Amino acid sequence: MEYEAVIGLETHVQLKTRSKMWCGCANAFGAEPNTNVCPVCLGMPGVLPVPNEEALRKTVLTGFLLNCEIPRYAKFDRKNYFYPDASKNYQLTQYDKPSTANGFVEFEFDGPGSINGRGKVRITRAHLEEDVGKLTHFDRTSGVDFNRAGVPLLEIVSEPDLTSADMAYEYLNALKDILIHGGVSDCDMEKGMVRCDVNISVRPKGSKELGAKIEIKNMNSFSGVRRAAEYEIARQIEVVSKGGKLVQSTRRWDDVAGITEEMRTKEHAHDYRYFPEPDLMPMAPTDEWLAEVKSRVVELPLARKQRFMRDYQLPAPDAETFKNDVALGGYFESIAKQSKNPKSVANWVINNLRAKLTESSSRRESALTEDSGVDESRLTSAATEMTLANLRFKPAALLELVALVEAKTISSSAAQQVFAEMFDTGKAPAAIVQEKGLAQVSDTGAIEKLCDEAIAANPASAADFKAGKVAALNFLKGQVMKLSKGKANPGVVGEILERKLKP
Repeated sequence: MEYEAVIGLETHVQLKTRSKMWCGCANAFGAEPNTNVCPVCLGMPGVLPVPNEEALRKTVLTGFLLNCEIPRYAKFDRKNYFYPDASKNYQLTQYDKPSTANGFVEFEFDGPGSINGRGKVRITRAHLEEDVGKLTHFDRTSGVDFNRAGVPLLEIVSEPDLTSADMAYEYLNALKDILIHGGVSDCDMEKGMVRCDVNISVRPKGSKELGAKIEIKNMNSFSGVRRAAEYEIARQIEVVSKGGKLVQSTRRWDDVAGITEEMRTKEHAHDYRYFPEPDLMPMAPTDEWLAEVKSRVVELPLARKQRFMRDYQLPAPDAETFKNDVALGGYFESIAKQSKNPKSVANWVINNLRAKLTESSSRRESALTEDSGVDESRLTSAATEMTLANLRFKPAALLELVALVEAKTISSSAAQQVFAEMFDTGKAPAAIVQEKGLAQVSDTGAIEKLCDEAIAANPASAADFKAGKVAALNFLKGQVMKLSKGKANPGVVGEILERKLKP
């Protein structure tokens, strides 16, 4: 019998806010343990929570980004359980009345379960809750850091629409792109801003009935999710193929050993004794409030990529670059709208401008590290350190440079020199061309003389070309370009040489 996998994901994402969910403590990573805490996030008797409105906004914004419905009534509930990292012995979350519901995510995926190179996963809900503390285990003791307790956390629950480990991996990356582009979260995996629970079951192929759901808890990398899912799917198929029975349970992933291990049999909702949070009013968003949040909605990454390919006739790799780097894509678009050849503009932005920004940023990072003793690993990336706002030349200058090349006023190699000078000084391309004498020579009379000199100086190469060795012509072209100091029009050079050497 053939079996198929059914996968659903619960993705926990820390929201990008300055303070925690219920108090004014900083929502910041890297502070000394138990320094960003107060009586509220420590769960002291008598304290009252006050909702962080920005977290409420970002929750609803996420709903819009994920094509969700936004209910006009939502509330918070207490999820009761005892564990050392939960200072209150309960977690504030949303149980039966979440802030968003019934959405979907579309993403690029060409594999089982895809349609026309795309995957689609329904979103059950994206609900707001608070994070808990972090446990650190030592030799004989454990310590708990409550700095993370009370940080606003969004739990995005998918329907069991995923059919493979690869599909789960692509979905998670697409979800991460949406949240980063939408300004909802930085999704920094190294800082624990994204964690994932993976629910997996297997069933006979074609069956509609779900198998026993087995959950893998607290995955902190997307590649880990893929490896764990691959293992667990194979493990479950092996069990049922041999006549065994799977029981609903929770497992952990051992990344070193490459296996999942059982932690406990699965709890049910009633085990948590959910009840409405008595210290928080239900939420009933107004039309005006929802309209303000909706005004923050940005173009989704996949839609952006498809638009760049459609409107500017860009190949997929170029459009992917501009999808991933919103600022660079915006800069390209500001120029491409005025250009007859957007692909040429894209080449200059991707191959030249981006390289210069990275190079300039690297120099700044090295200087900071040497001069002030700043830890290089803590410096911001090149993309944020050297922003496009710092450029010395205007976008119109790049458009002018492209026009000079297309008009054959300057050669491609000369254009590289002009761009480097533009980047360093901010001078206009035409002024640089005139100042440095980089204008391309297209005068056939002058080029003919140079071709004659090159042929006379290299009779063997001329003879090789006449004998049918096409590569010899490129050598002679190079000699003419040397004689012209790179100013001769390469196309004209090639035409004249061929004419002179053909029998």
